[in-house]
Amino acid sequence: MEFWNHIYANFDPVAFELFSIKVHWYGLMYVTALLLAIYVAHWIVKKDKLPITKALLDSYIIWIEVGVILGARLGYILFYDPNTSYYLTHPWQIFNPFGENGEFVGIRGMSYHGAMLGFLIASTLFSLKHKMRQWFLLDIAAVAIPAGFTFGRIGNFLNQELIGRPTDVNWGIYVDTVLRHPSQLYEAILEGVIVFFILYWYRTKKRFDGELISLYIILYGLARFSAEFFREPDVQIGFVCCGWMTKGQEFSLFMITFGLILYFVHKKRGVLTR
Repeated sequence: MEFWNHIYANFDPVAFELFSIKVHWYGLMYVTALLLAIYVAHWIVKKDKLPITKALLDSYIIWIEVGVILGARLGYILFYDPNTSYYLTHPWQIFNPFGENGEFVGIRGMSYHGAMLGFLIASTLFSLKHKMRQWFLLDIAAVAIPAGFTFGRIGNFLNQELIGRPTDVNWGIYVDTVLRHPSQLYEAILEGVIVFFILYWYRTKKRFDGELISLYIILYGLARFSAEFFREPDVQIGFVCCGWMTKGQEFSLFMITFGLILYFVHKKRGVLTR
């Protein structure tokens, strides 16, 4: 347990260097997350014999990846970054991966809630362009996303970011001499593993298009709201309400409400899944 408690002191977040560019475990985990989500989407379509071609599914994945990246970055700048005005007046810096001295530092600062918004917008545009049932597509993504998301949170842990609150539990991690909850791993389990298995199990029982994505939004919101009690609030924001609510919890409440509305609207419509 001693090694685990001091794992950050014994772990290099840089996996290797490629042509003088440092490749972080964070980046590798996000690539793994993407590939796993794509694999699960294709596997579900094939296993459940869903009416969509491989080519169309691949095209859909590209669209939502663009939406996720744009939404995640813009969402962070608008909701979390203290330098919002700078980026709005210097938009070319939003995706600049180089530091002031020209060194490659990557793109830091992504918002899950912004990514979710970008994902929904991209899905809507794709379905309109290809005249597809939007909620049918979103239900496929609802199962695939949490599978990949697990590795995204592991990437946060390996990158030593989004740290947990101080604790005295024996499985805590020392971060700058302070023992903290490994909250990134809590999120990997709650928002990734548990949500995935619930939706994977329920997918063959869904009664209408839009049910799985509605449940995903609700379940993620509940998982994120719970995990935030162990995660250190963003230093530039702190608590946003009542001396305990974080920005992530605030957005999660909106997600839960939105998911419930979607669920009952689609349930009332009763759109057949086949």
